[in-house]
Amino acid sequence: MTLLFLTGDGMRGGRLHDRIAGASLVAITSTAPAYRMYAVDDRFPALERVESGGVAVHGELYDVPLATVGGALLPAEPDELELGVVELADGAWALATVLRREYRGTAPLLDIDRFADWREYRKRNPRR
Repeated sequence: MTLLFLTGDGMRGGRLHDRIAGASLVAITSTAPAYRMYAVDDRFPALERVESGGVAVHGELYDVPLATVGGALLPAEPDELELGVVELADGAWALATVLRREYRGTAPLLDIDRFADWREYRKRNPRR
């Protein structure tokens, strides 16, 4: 079992949530204020750790079998994301999907730091 922090479609109600079926929700929490949050091509969120100017990004923390992360969730994630680790608000660390470095500057990234929450961003900016 491993802790997995989710910010997008893997969260409750999202189209990928069934990929972590049976995983226990540990907390609704946020990251440390050390991340930028982007909407990639307005399809999904991506996190990037920064040295300064970061925000605390809201999400859900799950206790998930590592085999589920690697065998069910990651194969369904977009190519622009990869498995990484994020620092949570309480100082603990968890696995998360983060922006691949090679996509920085090449993918259509919209800064959504002011929302710091994918659901809030979607509510205010419904998909076209």
